[in-house]
Amino acid sequence: MSNSIFNPEFQNEHTSSKIIAALQRISEAFKVLLWNKAKEFGLSPIQIQILIFVAYHKQELCNVSHLAQEFNITKPTVSDAVKALLNKGHIEKDLSSSDSRSYSIILTSSGKDLIKQTEDFAHPIKSNLNTIEDTKLEDLFSTLSQVIYKLNQTGILTVQRTCYGCKFYEKQGTTHFCNLLEKALLDSEIRIDCPEFDAKIT
Repeated sequence: MSNSIFNPEFQNEHTSSKIIAALQRISEAFKVLLWNKAKEFGLSPIQIQILIFVAYHKQELCNVSHLAQEFNITKPTVSDAVKALLNKGHIEKDLSSSDSRSYSIILTSSGKDLIKQTEDFAHPIKSNLNTIEDTKLEDLFSTLSQVIYKLNQTGILTVQRTCYGCKFYEKQGTTHFCNLLEKALLDSEIRIDCPEFDAKIT
């Protein structure tokens, strides 16, 4: 019998393999929902992702180089998506950077309106999660946040902004502690995408 995580016989004997298969299915659901929303508005999935990212993150992160890292795609692919959004009038360039070769991306009013109509694409997944009891969701979140951090540490995920990788985070016994907020954190308060994230030096 092949020891592949995609071999159902092997998979059913190993919980970690079943989790990977489950995450794959959820990833497929995410992609289908995103594609459907993109087609509805004449956009590509990455264009919607860029618009949403720009809406909710610091301006210094909203440039081609960082977006390529954020979504694990090439700079030319991001540049093409940005060019399309510029042509459609949903974003504009901010050339105020001291580096004349660089620019950040800001939303136009049409871009902001478009986000209101597209950012709900993942709500079907959220609605189903909301039917699961809180304690199980907290356990699931705790596990996934640790996996994300470990994938970043091994170089598979190029960008992560979780507490575990932040210079303000420390573990005090079994307690999470944020030195920026000066408070202990519950497992459910660990952040996946913290706006105050500052990578720890390792």
